[in-house]
Amino acid sequence: MENVLRPLFVVGGSLVLTLVLGWLVDVLLRRADARHHETPLWGLLRRCRPPLQVVLCTALLRATYSQIRFDLVRDHRAVIGQFLTLVLIAASAWLVIRAAATVVESSYARYASASRDAARVRRVRTQVALIQRVVTAVVATVAIAAMLLTFPAMRTVGTSMLASAGVLGIVAGVAAQSTLGNLFAGFQIAFGDMVRLGDTVVVDGEWGVVDEITLTFLTVRTWDERRITMPVSYFTSTPFENWSRGGIQMTGTVFFQLDHSAPVPAMREKLRDILGECAAWDGRDWSLAVTDTTPTTIQLRAVVTAKDADDIWTVRCAVREQMIAWLRDHHPYALPRVVTAPASLPPGDHWTALTGADAVRGPLGDGRATERDMAPRTGRG
Repeated sequence: MENVLRPLFVVGGSLVLTLVLGWLVDVLLRRADARHHETPLWGLLRRCRPPLQVVLCTALLRATYSQIRFDLVRDHRAVIGQFLTLVLIAASAWLVIRAAATVVESSYARYASASRDAARVRRVRTQVALIQRVVTAVVATVAIAAMLLTFPAMRTVGTSMLASAGVLGIVAGVAAQSTLGNLFAGFQIAFGDMVRLGDTVVVDGEWGVVDEITLTFLTVRTWDERRITMPVSYFTSTPFENWSRGGIQMTGTVFFQLDHSAPVPAMREKLRDILGECAAWDGRDWSLAVTDTTPTTIQLRAVVTAKDADDIWTVRCAVREQMIAWLRDHHPYALPRVVTAPASLPPGDHWTALTGADAVRGPLGDGRATERDMAPRTGRG
């Protein structure tokens, strides 16, 4: 009877004690969260309950499993102890990673709620995300090393591994040169404030928003929902455009190629009306000016503003579409066209002085010069 009750008491008692302690911790965290509304830390710490319960249950079983009198347990006591030790190390690493992530997320949430500078908030978000990944990588590495050292064979090999660590470090550094370069570039991006999560950038002619930053690569989400993955070292060695740097407000331009007879004052009035009805325009500035001329057209530049890159694209498209439609319906003569009418000749005396042709008494008798007379003299008769 004792051989049956003892395992039930050991296993069942460990489970019951684990559930009770987990429940007590959860109750305390809920009360702390109710008292301290200014910080989300206590509420977020409740996420640590599952790994905490696994750690408690494994630790209790590891300490009491030897009291079980089953022959199966007695014969495989070393294997069971080894397994529980590995589970305890893995669960402890899980708990540390979850707790660190909770603290980092709580700190970021408090900073984001207190700061009104969106650029600074994105900078802190990028930094805490990279810090969280570094902590996860370090804890996972230490946990794996600790699990390997629990095996006797690994302890024997450990001495020779430490003796050759210098040579292995040099070989690994040479082999992983690009990876290490990306790793250090990731830290440079995070703490150098070069690019942040949510920034609007232009890389390799592609416009997009920074969607993810890790220690080795960066993902840009383009306007058509594509994802461009690039090594972070690209942003430390290659020039790129960051439209969110120093503020997200944008100024855009719209160019029109029109006829010389285009009604520029009326177009200014129409541009003001278009922008007044455009919700994406932020109302900061607008203008319309003639910026260039050609023998057949003039170039007009409309300048508009918006609060971010998405809205400036919307404003430019709206201005371009509505202005062309208005010119087509009300001033079609202003649109560029190919002139096919014959050119007007200068007055007769001026034409004679230029070409030597008799524009007044031509052979036709009507004061018009012939085609031969109108041809410029070349000095060859």
